[in-house]
Amino acid sequence: MRPAKGTATAVTAATAAALGIGSALAIAAGRYASDAALKASAHQPLPTEPRLTVHATAAGRITLTRSLASQRPGVYGLAGDGGHAVVGPVLEAAETSADTVVRRLERVTRGALEPGAKVWLTPQVHVGDPRGALGIDHTDVEIPGELGALPAWFVPGARDTWVIAVHGLGTTREHPMVVLDFLRRLHLPVLALGYRGDPGAPPSPDGLGHLGESEWRDLDAAIRHAVRHGARAVVLHGWSTGATMALRAAARSPLRARVSGLVLDSPVLDWQATLRALAAARGTPSPLLPLAVRAAQGRTGLSGGHPWDGAAPGGPDAPRVPTLVLHGPDDAVAPWALSRQMAEKNPGLVTLHPVPDAPHGAMWNAAPARYEEALRRFLTPLM
Repeated sequence: MRPAKGTATAVTAATAAALGIGSALAIAAGRYASDAALKASAHQPLPTEPRLTVHATAAGRITLTRSLASQRPGVYGLAGDGGHAVVGPVLEAAETSADTVVRRLERVTRGALEPGAKVWLTPQVHVGDPRGALGIDHTDVEIPGELGALPAWFVPGARDTWVIAVHGLGTTREHPMVVLDFLRRLHLPVLALGYRGDPGAPPSPDGLGHLGESEWRDLDAAIRHAVRHGARAVVLHGWSTGATMALRAAARSPLRARVSGLVLDSPVLDWQATLRALAAARGTPSPLLPLAVRAAQGRTGLSGGHPWDGAAPGGPDAPRVPTLVLHGPDDAVAPWALSRQMAEKNPGLVTLHPVPDAPHGAMWNAAPARYEEALRRFLTPLM
């Protein structure tokens, strides 16, 4: 069998020859392409998310560039140039041009929206902290992790089952605030975790994200904290790579017996597919996509195997507790087909809640009431 290093060298040389470029340039291109996933920033849109132009604002409405993104149903954050707003559904009766669409403007939470501003839709509806954004009392806590103190918000509740919420690609711990008031009404204590690489958290040793494959150990630290502070059981609620972290922690944590359920929103079940999707959306030519995967493996030590193998029945990371998967066929970052397979291969344990017309990590945004009802039905037996 050819060693991994030799295989990577051969792939690089063959790809470089096919493209008519030098191997050094091919390696650099692969590293750049892999940055789309390994250096995803909460302050920039994912490459799959188009930038939109603000054409006009008026009382309770905003006019944006017409695109598939700007016509999505639901409620979204609107971010750009340090500003943030919240937009609601498309106003079908509003007068528009062929290249614009009008949405309801719920509020401007930061900065201003001037005509000509470049913005993008984000699943992060709230900014700040639970008290400032929602009027919900919380405690700022620091959780001892293997790299240092991890920041988290704790919202108390009367029950002894805790929900640990963990965000994913391109967002921060502000993202889980979309379900915070709902969980508070169920009297569930909630711990919203910031992990390695997040603002206020220790950096990853190599400065890169690992798509949940090392970050899950910070979630393990959060489970220890919850149990130490009175949790009888925990439900792990993760978005995107946070869902990957939840799967890994539920299978590998020394306290996995305390995990009573998983809620997986847009789970990244195949990091290679996600990396290729983000690199392609960034404009990487198809022949260079294998180099992006090789570069990610070389830079992070991520496994070269197919991650889905671990989530199949009997696999090392297969779900072993009741699991709710919220995902949609329009996700351009994490393949929907793998979530469907997870549900099909784990009947009676995994429930799939399909959400159409939703981008990655935005299942709540596309249909908040349906999302919360699915969550209520799932959580009730676990409380």
